[in-house]
Amino acid sequence: MSLSVMFMVLLAATLHASWNFLIKQNDNKHISMAAVVLGHTPFAIAVLLVSPLPKIESLPYIILGAVLHTGYQLFLLYSYRIGDLSQVYPLARGIAPLIVTAVSIVFLGVHLYPIQLSAIVIISTGIMSLVMVRRNDGLRNYRAASMAIATGGFIAAYSLVDGLGARVATTALGFYGSLSILNAILFSVIITMIRPGTIKTVIQEKYKLALSGGFASFTAYAIVIWAFTMAPIAAVTALRETSIVVALLLGVFVLKEPLDLIKVFASMFTLLGAGLLRLNR
Repeated sequence: MSLSVMFMVLLAATLHASWNFLIKQNDNKHISMAAVVLGHTPFAIAVLLVSPLPKIESLPYIILGAVLHTGYQLFLLYSYRIGDLSQVYPLARGIAPLIVTAVSIVFLGVHLYPIQLSAIVIISTGIMSLVMVRRNDGLRNYRAASMAIATGGFIAAYSLVDGLGARVATTALGFYGSLSILNAILFSVIITMIRPGTIKTVIQEKYKLALSGGFASFTAYAIVIWAFTMAPIAAVTALRETSIVVALLLGVFVLKEPLDLIKVFASMFTLLGAGLLRLNR
């Protein structure tokens, strides 16, 4: 992986953790998640005005990707309602690289060098070790953990679909701009059914959150999709999960969540894996 691609993915990881932090920080998770998803729309439209449109052959990937992103957002939403940021976020992200790697090798015929495989396993091991973190009341939150792992399955699925779709589309920005608009429509329909009035509240009262969170989220994943076209999807997916370090710092220093040796171990292991990815140039 080139230094420029690695730097951009690390930037995306920071933005990724930031918008997740915005979701967790707000009391009403339905409104905050809706704000971020709807906040994609102006940036998606702007991107489509200046970038080439995706090839028609990528349409199935756009539709499936939008469905998977919507599923991910809904699962993440409910995970955050029952778990700490420092537990839910890492678990949701940690399982994804392993799934993406297995599918890439077994079904897509992707060849990964031993050092790449080692780096991916190290990153995922570090992140998944956070399942041992206890809640503030001293108990392990197995319900939040199971929801987070299911969310990780969505992450792996949309990562593969988006990576392949962007290559078929021949334009990462055009592909993601189209997908984001469809995702916003699907999410709006579902959230209106389960929480009437949410969209109205976002537009009237939470437009600042929508713009800030939407910008961070849209920019982060637009970078990731571009990186999918430049490097192996499994390696990019794993490197993106260095966002755990930022998430832990935000959780500990801003949300006052507890810090323990497991979190320190996970952070160090994740950074070690990122360093190994850089060695494989």
